[in-house]
Amino acid sequence: MGNLFKIAIRNLLRYKRRTLLTASLITVGVVFVLVFISVTGSFKNMMIGQITDSMLGHMQVHRKGYVASIENLPLNLNLRQEDVKQLEDMLNKQAEIEAYSLRIKFGGMFSNFVETTNIRLNGVYPDKELKSVPLLAGRVTEGKKTLDKGGIWIPELLSKGMKVKVGDAIVVVATNKDGSVNGKQLIVAGVLESATGPGGRDGYIHIEDAMEILRMEGMEISEIAIRLKDFGRLNAFSKKLEALISKELNQPDKPIFELHTWEKLTPFYTIANMIDVMTFFIKLMLIAIVLISIMNVMIMAVYERIREIGTIAAIGTLPGKILNMFVIEGFCLGIVGAAIGNVAGIAIIYTLNLLKITYNFGQQKGLILQANVYFYDLIVISATVIIVSVIASLQPAFKASRMEPIKALRHV
Repeated sequence: MGNLFKIAIRNLLRYKRRTLLTASLITVGVVFVLVFISVTGSFKNMMIGQITDSMLGHMQVHRKGYVASIENLPLNLNLRQEDVKQLEDMLNKQAEIEAYSLRIKFGGMFSNFVETTNIRLNGVYPDKELKSVPLLAGRVTEGKKTLDKGGIWIPELLSKGMKVKVGDAIVVVATNKDGSVNGKQLIVAGVLESATGPGGRDGYIHIEDAMEILRMEGMEISEIAIRLKDFGRLNAFSKKLEALISKELNQPDKPIFELHTWEKLTPFYTIANMIDVMTFFIKLMLIAIVLISIMNVMIMAVYERIREIGTIAAIGTLPGKILNMFVIEGFCLGIVGAAIGNVAGIAIIYTLNLLKITYNFGQQKGLILQANVYFYDLIVISATVIIVSVIASLQPAFKASRMEPIKALRHV
């Protein structure tokens, strides 16, 4: 086998220009895929981080059927006080959880005593909410980054449209689940930048203020947002927690709770999927580049070396060894192209990080591109290139190994 490698390498060096062009084409393909994966992966991770860490949390627990009607923010599908206590006892025992936040979500009317409009409100315990979604405080562009009882964080769109500023008194009016209407005067404590674009209409108040507006005798929670210590364990932990909460049944023996990870709670998951689809097709392009370039160079090598193949076959070289010789040439081209492509790709990614390229996402300005290349991606791309190189070499190699020595020697 060692001699076959020597012969294969010698043959590649005999045609330096063709070998260089083929290896360069493979290298360019590998570099393009690596840079694309790292940059889009950076954007995808940033997007997920912005969505989960500024509003959603990593996962949420609701009463069964709540999410199906979430656009209406149904108060009659809130979790009862005894259910909340049961869930809190369960969550406190899970070592994977970093923090969780209880939320009361409801729709109401927002008035500055001159104009009135609608608003979506989240009643929260501020300290727990900021631990569960740590980027929330960064969205406060004006006012205090802490929320006290009697205060309200209002969305930027509402602040501009209603000409309301920090320190102004406003009134929130809402209908509770029994149909009665109640209102409460609050002071604007801060203005929130939207995490999803200019259409955001979500405000925040203290959970005790929410209970007072809705005239709740006991706490009834719309959802519990959960943040994990390790986001990479999201799928594994969601299965574990889902198995635990599915054991809690009501009187008709139906599940009380339902669990949703962030993917099922936001349309941005579709964008994340689109990035994965684009990455898949870019990898297909790499396979096509390698397949065509290797097959082309190996076919040319076979036609140019027909007399040589006839000679080595005539002196007793077995067809299997001839086949192996050409396959090894393709294998060597794949290794060289993958190795140089990996080094060049890592160098380009490192340079991009040094340049600190900034971009905007929704209302978030000046986000810095932080491209990462993972060892797993290097292995997968390299293995793909090498395997495809070998596969592309097979057809020309079979053709070479099946040549009749006499016919090959007479070839001009």
